[in-house]
Amino acid sequence: MASTAKNISPSNFIITRNKTMLSILQDVKSAVEARKPLFITGEGGTGKELLADYVHEISGLEGGLVKINIMDLNDDDVFPATLFGYAKGAFGDSGESHTGMIEKASGGVLFLDEISELNPASQVRLYKLIEAGEYIPLGREKTSHTDAYLISASSADLWMLQRSGKFRRDLNLKLREHHVHLPPLRDRIDDIPLLTDYFFEESARILEKKKPTPPKELYTLLQTYTFPGNVAELRRMVFEAVREHESKILSLDVFKAHMARKKVEKPYREELDIDDSSPFRSFRKLPTIKQVTHMLVEESMRRSGGNQSIAARMLGISQPALSKRLKNAAKKQN
Repeated sequence: MASTAKNISPSNFIITRNKTMLSILQDVKSAVEARKPLFITGEGGTGKELLADYVHEISGLEGGLVKINIMDLNDDDVFPATLFGYAKGAFGDSGESHTGMIEKASGGVLFLDEISELNPASQVRLYKLIEAGEYIPLGREKTSHTDAYLISASSADLWMLQRSGKFRRDLNLKLREHHVHLPPLRDRIDDIPLLTDYFFEESARILEKKKPTPPKELYTLLQTYTFPGNVAELRRMVFEAVREHESKILSLDVFKAHMARKKVEKPYREELDIDDSSPFRSFRKLPTIKQVTHMLVEESMRRSGGNQSIAARMLGISQPALSKRLKNAAKKQN
């Protein structure tokens, strides 16, 4: 049975039956109940902003949800001015004082996305905000306090940025006091049918069209794709397919074309040492090309549920070529 958690928007939902995601939602609920600042990491498109919406809904806070994407505030003074506000005369051309977003989030939730983009001075300000709920508007000396519930998020690896000297160690550790990591869609493929069905309904409603009937092979096809853009990419794929849909049964052409465009080759590794991520780590001796080909054919048939068209696409060969290999393998076994 799927578990569905409503988003603040009645048209958006967190939809999952994946054990990892269900555990994350429980962790988030515990953090919110304890009023502990929440730090969300995950690849782009995994739903960090959606989770912030969910937090605001379950928080019970009467104030609003204020969102700031720090990538949009790349000037040294823009972020502190936007977040904390500033007094009259704080800048040469600032004729009036300005209320910061932190004050607008009073009694509610403040969501800071892509905090990896903060400059060093702003990182210090954010640390003080998380540590004591204190901040100082630009051009003032008196410390202000906030009761806003703070959520921050990053798609970048803060450990890597810390090692390169671009992110403060104290802030990185402070953020991780209550940290949740959203898994990529490729690690929660059991959610693909649920999400796809929801996006069909959503797209049909937006486009004012009847919800199409997907072919049975669609979900198997989608579960073979790596989704570099995660849930957001799946949503775009479905929307495009529904927009172009005309007949009763949905065509797979839009999905196949999208996958072909987005296919990303793995970077070449020059290292000779075999690490834990190597697909050959269990082999003392490397298999021959012939052996690898046989294993790939078998694995593609297993992952495709026996569908030769999908298996052939996974291998990058034609369906007749795959059929010929399967027949030859069967002859050798007999």
